[in-house]
Amino acid sequence: MDLGELKKSASSAIDGVREELVRLAKDIHENPELAFEEYKASNWLCSFLEKEGFLVKRKVAGMDTDFLASFSVKEGGPTIAVLAEYDALPGVGHACGHNIIGTSAAGAGVGVKKALEMSGIPGRVLVLGTPAEEGGGGKVLMVKAGIFKDVDAALMMHPTSGTSRIGGRSLATHSFQFDYYGKAAHAAGSPTEGINALDAVNIFFHAVACLRQHVPEDVRMHGMVTKGGDAVNIIPDHTQVRYLVRSYSQKTLKKVCERVKDCARAGALATGCKLEIQEADGYKARVPNKVLSDLFRANLAMLGEEVMGDIVDGKGSTDFGDVSREVPACNAYIKIAPEGVAGHSVEFREASISERAEEALILSAKAMAFTALDLMADSSLLLKAKEEFLKARQD
Repeated sequence: MDLGELKKSASSAIDGVREELVRLAKDIHENPELAFEEYKASNWLCSFLEKEGFLVKRKVAGMDTDFLASFSVKEGGPTIAVLAEYDALPGVGHACGHNIIGTSAAGAGVGVKKALEMSGIPGRVLVLGTPAEEGGGGKVLMVKAGIFKDVDAALMMHPTSGTSRIGGRSLATHSFQFDYYGKAAHAAGSPTEGINALDAVNIFFHAVACLRQHVPEDVRMHGMVTKGGDAVNIIPDHTQVRYLVRSYSQKTLKKVCERVKDCARAGALATGCKLEIQEADGYKARVPNKVLSDLFRANLAMLGEEVMGDIVDGKGSTDFGDVSREVPACNAYIKIAPEGVAGHSVEFREASISERAEEALILSAKAMAFTALDLMADSSLLLKAKEEFLKARQD
């Protein structure tokens, strides 16, 4: 059976479960669950994949809501992973369309499974359930648990506004918590006796505002005051700031973070406060893979989708970046809303349950299945993808 026939069989299999996938997407949308609490979504996806003949293992990386669903008919051949997300955002639910990501991954798995059954070619398809993309980094934990150790390539889709595209670089992140400790006093009666921890915060924010002129253009810095004091007539003795720094470059990120810490220290020095710094690495910058991107784009075009010609860098951050530094990876962004509809908005939440979202779900499932089959049918493509991956990782 040639590759064209394999893709036809995959497409037919996905069409055969369309109604179930759409219903799953609606159920997940109507039952939004936050990071690490996606019990319903995870169980629904696992049950669907088990029914479709996948061997499903849960809690493979120590999270209650992660899973690994696998299928193969013959040993050997590559292992291609399709990644599912299904967590929601606080307050606005599935305003990032993760109900589409999870179900399209399951659909892609069904398509590849059917093609493998018909052809008998060696290869294994994985549908990986990855919790907590919106905060917590389930993929980071899965990388650390070795889930990608035997994976040859990873694919994923994400809903977007405007024209569909293939995702390029994303921003790496590093987070801070700054706690300032001063001395409380009556703000009117004895202000000279106090040490104002809120003044330290104000100096910090002014210092990083000045710093913005002197960092590379890709750097993003933003934060919030999570504790500003207890009463207006008391000199604040404890304040707290949470802050995030982003960059395409891990080296740049490290340098800028040192300067941000200096800004925080300036606030403490100027006011006489004590400063406690807590920090943590966040998501790594995504490394695009042109070989996979070209395959994914060609399959989307073959299915009738308009796709931008170039790989497009983004200003957001994703734990898929960590995956892209373990294996060759590709993340496509598929249109579900018109240009100008912002992600994480009420409008985007409604778009993720629209008729266009349903079409994007099936389109993405087929494109990911076709791309996986391209890699399984032609070992030279995967070899080229791996060579590019190794070179990019060295850079």
